Amino acid sequence: MDNIEKLSFDGIARGVPHHGNETPRRPHRRWPIVLAIAVMATLLACGGAWAYWMWDHHWRLIPVRVNDTTLEVRVDTTLGTLLSDNNDFGHKPGRLLAITGEVIDERGGKPMAVTLNDATVAADSFDSTPLPEPATVTVASGGDVTEEHDVRHDPVPHDATIGTGGSIQRLVQTGKDGVREVWVGRSSKQEVDKGVIEQPVDLVVEAVNPRPSGRKVVALTFDDGPSQYTGRILDVLKDKGVKATFFNLGQNAANNAATAQRLVNEGHQLASHSNTHPNMPELGRDEMRADISASLDALQSAAGVDTKTFRAPYGAFGEQQWKDAADLIDMNVLWDIDTLDWQRPGADAITQTVLDNAHNGAIVLMHDGGGDRSQDIEALPGIIDGLREQGYEFVTIKQLSAMV
Repeated sequence: MDNIEKLSFDGIARGVPHHGNETPRRPHRRWPIVLAIAVMATLLACGGAWAYWMWDHHWRLIPVRVNDTTLEVRVDTTLGTLLSDNNDFGHKPGRLLAITGEVIDERGGKPMAVTLNDATVAADSFDSTPLPEPATVTVASGGDVTEEHDVRHDPVPHDATIGTGGSIQRLVQTGKDGVREVWVGRSSKQEVDKGVIEQPVDLVVEAVNPRPSGRKVVALTFDDGPSQYTGRILDVLKDKGVKATFFNLGQNAANNAATAQRLVNEGHQLASHSNTHPNMPELGRDEMRADISASLDALQSAAGVDTKTFRAPYGAFGEQQWKDAADLIDMNVLWDIDTLDWQRPGADAITQTVLDNAHNGAIVLMHDGGGDRSQDIEALPGIIDGLREQGYEFVTIKQLSAMV
């Protein structure tokens, strides 16, 4: 009895209905179902949120105005994708052109001009630039660009007009090369002639034979000194009161500076006969200029004389020599009475040659160096006296040249 009552009591205490001898049932467990429903609801909610986010950020279409056309693109489209997917809307970068106009690079010019909502976008930012809402895009082709170039200036050789037939050649106008401008493309290396930007100036040398009206003048000239004979020639000239012109070799003046200085001090004209007596047309430009320059320097050093008066050895000084040296000399002096004293024909022959060929404005060629000049010394007094008897007065080349 006690056990029956206890069992009944326990069952009642646990809330289990008591039906006499029936075995008590376990209570139902509902929380797993509730949990599952909650999880499913959460998943559905998250999935919906993810789907909405994906739609809103990736799948949704937005309108984009490009130039005069509106089209729809996915919301995550970048400017670069928009352009590449639509072949840049028919636009392209400019070309790189050679200075001749030929195409060097089809896409080497200015880049396409692209703006997004009126703001310019650089080409290297296309792929990283998202399309906003709203988006207005303008696309324009880039401009062609001509390659950079260097400028070269080429000389335009000047011409020369060299007078002939006169015993004195003197510079009237110094020649100057012109300038031609040439563009050289830095990429193509092609050249374009832009024309002459400075016209050449022609060299002009006139040849004159001074014949002063109302006077009879003659110029005595001596080549190849100074030498051991020059002093005695100076003695004769001083005694006769005659001024002459001496065309010294530079190397001889350097070795006989006192004599060169004496002839200048006594009123004679000192001029150049080159430095070493070369045949000028046989020399190159630089070698010829060096020889002439050396002679002029030697005369200045020996006697303090700066001169541009010159007598070319053998009288050989043509157009090319003038072109190459017109900045060094302004006069080339020839002669019209050659005594041929270098042949040593005798003093009487030398004298007679001068007197028989004398004329107004004559230039007499003799030598005070380069060999035995004793016959010139012997002939000189008779030449001076004979010319004076014919009514001549004696002048230097500088004086004679001024009489044209």
